Amino acid sequence: MARVPVRSAILQWAIDRAGQDRTTITERFPKLPEWEQGTAMPTLRQLEDFAKTTHTPLGFLFLDKPPEDRLPIPFFRTVTGPTPNRPSADLIETVQMMEIRQGWVRDYWIEEDREPLGYVRTLDTGTPTPMVVAAMRQLLSLSPGWAASESDVTAARRVLCRALERVGVMVVVNGVVGNNTHRVLDPNEFRGFVLVDDVAPLVFVNGADALAAQIFTLAHEAVHLLFGQSGVFDLRELRPADDLVERACNQAAAEFLVPQDDLRHIWVQTEPDHRLSTLARRYKASRIVIARRALELGLWDHEAFLQFYRTYEQNRSGRSRQATGGDFYRSQNLRIGRLFADAVSRATSEGQLSYLEAFRMTGLYGEAFHKVMDSLSRGR
Repeated sequence: MARVPVRSAILQWAIDRAGQDRTTITERFPKLPEWEQGTAMPTLRQLEDFAKTTHTPLGFLFLDKPPEDRLPIPFFRTVTGPTPNRPSADLIETVQMMEIRQGWVRDYWIEEDREPLGYVRTLDTGTPTPMVVAAMRQLLSLSPGWAASESDVTAARRVLCRALERVGVMVVVNGVVGNNTHRVLDPNEFRGFVLVDDVAPLVFVNGADALAAQIFTLAHEAVHLLFGQSGVFDLRELRPADDLVERACNQAAAEFLVPQDDLRHIWVQTEPDHRLSTLARRYKASRIVIARRALELGLWDHEAFLQFYRTYEQNRSGRSRQATGGDFYRSQNLRIGRLFADAVSRATSEGQLSYLEAFRMTGLYGEAFHKVMDSLSRGR
């Protein structure tokens, strides 16, 4: 049986990149220490299994040295402890996947004579927050009390997604890498990212995050489009990274979702024990967003906020997240996004895109691809 040489540094890089426990990997591949020492070599099948386990492209394992594997856009982290590790393979692959989709859609729309979007890069961090919020409301056609009129958080998220799509933004909400439900995206690593473009902008929301948090991410990334700044963010403790753009995006998103004048008025009219839950229902926001907003406006002191935040984080793992099961075809509305799906569907029917390329970009194959395209075209 043929054996394949692989360098120790490559094996270690693949394990570190996957963010997996070395002991677990070694239990699956007992010969791993010998492979690293050069006293034994894996078979091609074993190397393929190792690549799959560590989410590493097989070709990378044949390199002489680890490749430079980095995010193509800035990562705005809220650093609350030790220096963060490098971005995970799940995040890097997700960003790269979205860049492929965006690049193709951009070219397709340009061929269709799609005009550049006039609102991208129209504001900067020197623009006062009220003006940024006014621009967002005008762009998205959403009044200050828009969320209060929606029945629940799911409905509010749908309204915000559709509003962004109406102005040409591809919106993707997905909690896993592609359609791989075994690779769940970690909200603690990132909540979302935006790929700014004046023809085909794309906003990605981590669907494994809480629904109310997803709404804040959508608003946050919408401001990024106005500023013209791509990036990934984690927003721990609802605090932006130490970056001028991130702080401005956070302030505008908070005011857009939870207007301070309205919050002050209702805060004093609500019993203290019910304030956070009542206001969260009104604004379709998480209680942590309300708490952080109250802190910023001087309605709460810092110690009270920290006490609430610790309890909130302890219970976070038990809160509802986007399901990875359920109606597969219905979930693709979010995982693929309506604008991208519409472009792919039309391009394949017109013969401008091969089905092989369509399958590759969507991660859907054969009958599943056709069923998803049909369900999206019927607005299912």
